[in-house]
Amino acid sequence: MKPNASDVNVQTLLNEHPFSPFQWVIFALCFFIVLLDGFDTAAIGYIAPSLIKEWGVSKPALAPVLSAALFGLAAGALLAGPLADRLGRKTVLVGSVLIFAVACLASGFAPDLTTLSALRFVTGLGLGAAMPNAVTLMSEYCPDGRRATLTNAMFCGFPLGAAFGGFLAAWMIPNFGWRSVLILGGAVPLVLVLLLVVLLPESVRYMVANGQPVERIRAVLARIAGPAVLKAKRFVLTETAAHSDAKSGIGVVLSAPYRVGSLMLWLAYFMGLVIFYALINWMPVLFKDAGIDPKTGTLIAALFPLGGVGAVFFGWLMDRFNANRIIATGYALTAVSIWAIGQAAGQVGWLVVVVFIAGTIMNTAQSSMPALAAAYYPTRGRATGVAWMLGIGRFGGIAGSFLVAELSARQLSFGDIFAVVAIPGIIATAALMLKEFKRPKGGDDSSARLVPVAAH
Repeated sequence: MKPNASDVNVQTLLNEHPFSPFQWVIFALCFFIVLLDGFDTAAIGYIAPSLIKEWGVSKPALAPVLSAALFGLAAGALLAGPLADRLGRKTVLVGSVLIFAVACLASGFAPDLTTLSALRFVTGLGLGAAMPNAVTLMSEYCPDGRRATLTNAMFCGFPLGAAFGGFLAAWMIPNFGWRSVLILGGAVPLVLVLLLVVLLPESVRYMVANGQPVERIRAVLARIAGPAVLKAKRFVLTETAAHSDAKSGIGVVLSAPYRVGSLMLWLAYFMGLVIFYALINWMPVLFKDAGIDPKTGTLIAALFPLGGVGAVFFGWLMDRFNANRIIATGYALTAVSIWAIGQAAGQVGWLVVVVFIAGTIMNTAQSSMPALAAAYYPTRGRATGVAWMLGIGRFGGIAGSFLVAELSARQLSFGDIFAVVAIPGIIATAALMLKEFKRPKGGDDSSARLVPVAAH
């Protein structure tokens, strides 16, 4: 298929035009989706000490409720990726935000641990479906030279939401009780659903790749480039990812050019979430056991996810240098910094500094992974690729929650627990270096065969 004068290459248009107010609206909507995802995901960890006190349960008994949402997150991501590659990003995104809003709101009225666990699972289904589609849709509206920077900046909403949840919980729980945190976490997304329906467009790359009506594509691009696209007769896109003959999103992700890279992305993200959830769920409890006042411990723990704002800097580096090596370096430094937390017991001032530094490094590396995955796959498999990395990686969150419960049951010391939790950072480093070594010909790190796709 040869281009002609009336053809408009969608990615070329995005690359050549300034980032428009319309694209900033898309960014803001996706940012708030991910921020609320972070808030709702971390909320259960912040209310855990209150659950122990009110319901008289032991720390190990909390493991199911702490991990219930993570099982839902995994299931939601694994299901939503292929659905989004088939039905579109917006449809799945709106539905998923609605699910986690209603379920989180209902969680605030749970009468017992079993009911709360079930509702956290449903909340996780919605959360798990929302995040990868927000990442995918945002990445498909970015110019090539700023994709990692903008996608990482949007993904910073997750650690910011988790940190904001900690600061808010420290104020709300003493004044309004632990249920208020969950009720707020469900009510706000309901408002966001209405905004998504009215303001969020479908991914323009998805529409072109799936041959949707040219009028619909033109209407969206006109809000980015103005009248320049009104005369376009046909829209095309070129894929810079390695070619795969697979027809489905799952087929692309598991095809020969992508198989090893997919496995390494899953392993690295899995190990990152072992660290994140082991600490975000258990740090308040571990700090309390180490003799730190519960309110002070909650505030210190809230500094850990706050450090994710460093992902903007990593995004800038990823747009200019080798993204795999940059993130691998981040995971290696994560291992060192997590170990250092365990050496700071009894020194509150030093603990504050070390937790913030460790959080900055760890969350910067972890928050950069979705951008890495989005750049790795072609449009036909992008939603599935990002979602499956996030979904399979969520089992790392489940493992992290149970890991600390098991280490506590074995009565390991404060320092030994953090030393064990640091090991996954080394494994994630090795996984990304292997992905770099086994990269396909053409793809996120080199030039590739151009595959024209047109909408008529």
